[in-house]
Amino acid sequence: MLTRIRNAHLVKHQIVQIPVTKMSLAIATILKEEGFIEDFESYSENKIEYLLLSLKYIGKSRKSVISEIKRISKPGLRVYTNSKKLPRVLDNLGIAIMSTSKGVMTNLKAKELGIGGEVLCYIW
Repeated sequence: MLTRIRNAHLVKHQIVQIPVTKMSLAIATILKEEGFIEDFESYSENKIEYLLLSLKYIGKSRKSVISEIKRISKPGLRVYTNSKKLPRVLDNLGIAIMSTSKGVMTNLKAKELGIGGEVLCYIW
């Protein structure tokens, strides 16, 4: 999902199509709440569900709102953190998306709740 969004931003596409999973739906919800994407909707084609993400750009030059997306936890090397060592992305100008026992959330919300978990990605 992250690579599809990154590639779509590089070529300045307006929308990107992503297969629906619980994780991609949770990440899309966070991206919309934090203002990194305009909106998203799901649709079905040949019994396969997809998410259509509407990407967000600024001005006539169409500068992308998302500067960089960096995957942190990978299948070969999972990265976990506790509530005391939560990551800060660009001094809290960006967000870290985390998978916790209370669901998928940003690092700021995890800090409020005082829980840790797996660090999925950084977005700024």
